[in-house]
Amino acid sequence: MIQETDDMTPDSNSTVFTLTDDQREFRSTVRAFLEHHSPESQVRSVMESEEGFDSAIWRAMADQLSLQGLVIPEEYGGEGFGFAELGLVLEEMGAALLPGPYFTSAVLAASVLLCSGDDEACKRYLPGIASGETIATLALTERSGRWDRDGIETSANTDGVGWALRGTKHYVPEGSIADLVLVVARTDSGAVGLFVVENTEELGRREQSSLDPTRRQAVVELADTAAVRIGCEDAWPGLRRALSQAAAALANEQVGGAQRCLDQAVSYVKVRTQFGRPVGSFQAIRHRCADLMLEIECARGVAQYAVHAIDNFPAECESAAALAKANCSDAFARAAAANIQLHGGIGFTWEHPAHMYFKRAKSSAHLLGDAKYHRALLADAIGV
Repeated sequence: MIQETDDMTPDSNSTVFTLTDDQREFRSTVRAFLEHHSPESQVRSVMESEEGFDSAIWRAMADQLSLQGLVIPEEYGGEGFGFAELGLVLEEMGAALLPGPYFTSAVLAASVLLCSGDDEACKRYLPGIASGETIATLALTERSGRWDRDGIETSANTDGVGWALRGTKHYVPEGSIADLVLVVARTDSGAVGLFVVENTEELGRREQSSLDPTRRQAVVELADTAAVRIGCEDAWPGLRRALSQAAAALANEQVGGAQRCLDQAVSYVKVRTQFGRPVGSFQAIRHRCADLMLEIECARGVAQYAVHAIDNFPAECESAAALAKANCSDAFARAAAANIQLHGGIGFTWEHPAHMYFKRAKSSAHLLGDAKYHRALLADAIGV
């Protein structure tokens, strides 16, 4: 997605966000796959299913395109691509409103493992995630819904041999179907630790009512649940890096959703007539669409830079991701609301897809922290 000039240096301002030929072909392949396997009718069908995703599509994503292992290093069974390529995939998935655990497992959970600094854990768990055989999730938030260190109340106790977790996690993405649950808990010393629950039969899990049926959430109850500790004594620095990477990736998905909302709105106002002419010819409508296009393009730029920073400028990752997540959350929310309004009465009906994008926009805005939270992270990162 990003092509650099020959004289590119780490502090250069000459970065050009353009697609290479290989990336264009890759994006076209992903788009064609999603158009075939995840049209609106399929999305609606999956939304109403018990699992919340189509296992056949999930397998096809792994077997035909190896998408689940896209950014996982080859040494752990993945493809070893960068986050720039992942941004392409997520933008297309956001446009298609693909239901299922791709972001949760292949991006969020995989990033947490890779940033844990635990090579043995990566060797043990990442190959299954990369192949699609394992669906993993991260259980971090609790009733408060906070994604920061201070919001963690779940406790982890050890008898010197193993660890036992006690507490309740809320808003766990795809928590009901995950085969592997990464749990963030606080130890007796007050440090934040990262733990793996392999036997999910020991968990109390129930679906949590949520606005967006394309990305399910669950309540996960831990009652002295056996777990394996991974990573270092204080896992929070690694978790913070992983959450920043996931936020940058999610921003690209939000851009895809926002762009699809604008495309739907523009297509409609071109054919909807009022007073004998298309409503898209009215100045107010044209200005509204132009403003949305400008906002989405700005959001796309910061989202692209965020994934570019992960691959090239790690020191800037946290600030770039926070900026992208805040900006793209707002852009997607406004585009989704405008799509409903520009469609008029039909946009408010269940039969029209506009409401599905509105729900995804709202849920994505809160996933990994809302815009206000990420603006605070950005202010801290740049010392404001």
